[in-house]
Amino acid sequence: MNTSHDGTTARRPEPLAAFRGAVMQRFTAIDLVTLLYVAVATAAVLLFTADDRAGWDWLLLAHVLLVGLVLLAPRAREAGPVGRFLGDWYPMLLLGGLYAEVGVLNVDVGYQHDLAIQRLELWVFGSQLSYRWIREWPNPVFSWIMHTCYIAYYAILCASPLGLWISGRRDAARRTIFAVMVTFYLCYVVFLFFPVAGPRYAFDLAHNAATDTWPARATQWLLDRGDSWGAAFPSSHVAAAVVAAICALRYWRPLGLALAPLTLGLVLSVVYGQFHYAVDALAGLFVAGAVLVSQYIYGAEAEKVAAPLPAGSLEQA
Repeated sequence: MNTSHDGTTARRPEPLAAFRGAVMQRFTAIDLVTLLYVAVATAAVLLFTADDRAGWDWLLLAHVLLVGLVLLAPRAREAGPVGRFLGDWYPMLLLGGLYAEVGVLNVDVGYQHDLAIQRLELWVFGSQLSYRWIREWPNPVFSWIMHTCYIAYYAILCASPLGLWISGRRDAARRTIFAVMVTFYLCYVVFLFFPVAGPRYAFDLAHNAATDTWPARATQWLLDRGDSWGAAFPSSHVAAAVVAAICALRYWRPLGLALAPLTLGLVLSVVYGQFHYAVDALAGLFVAGAVLVSQYIYGAEAEKVAAPLPAGSLEQA
């Protein structure tokens, strides 16, 4: 009996390739990058709490629970509309906790790199724009616009993927969630290993007509209760908002056009309101550009290799 194999005979897949195929079939890209971020954040917890273990066990427990949530996500996506929504949206729903953890770790570390960023600010712009701008031009109308755009940050993040989701553009919504979360994860990794407090902590706050407006006072109130120390460079506000707005513009132009003015105002507001150094905003734009380019290439490849649906079949969202 001839047991030889020629080039047309199918070979058994290698174990590693089979495992990789099974993982990629079960877990989505957002699951994998979330697991990668948890691994990096866990390394940061172990590294930065080496001398002071107070609270580190709770952070590690939170990471274990997050890993469990990621492992459950594929099942959730098969459990009907609500499960599908939670399975696709869970990283966005956990953003507040992930952001808070950055502040907890940075406060525990107790050092920051603001002096280096201030020197970079001087080299690029010739002065500290975040300190001077609101003091040299305390225009109440402009302040109202700027701080309103800053507060709109949360609406921009939600409106982009949610608008796509509600309008039936489910795949576009998933791509947007992935792009936004990759942006946050990149920024958070920098925050963990290169904390920068920002001009809000490094300089005295301004007190003039610009800071007396209602949106300015509301913004300060929100930051007093929800800001994370050491999370200034790069500006995740700028990076994530730009990614969300450009994704909306790409997948549903009317939604993108509606978000574009708010996003542009937000880019300016982070500096005018003394929330970020100007180089923080520039770095945020750089991160956003890198993510968007990678997503454009990834999207083009996905469309190129996607198999056509059988005749008469409908895609299930």
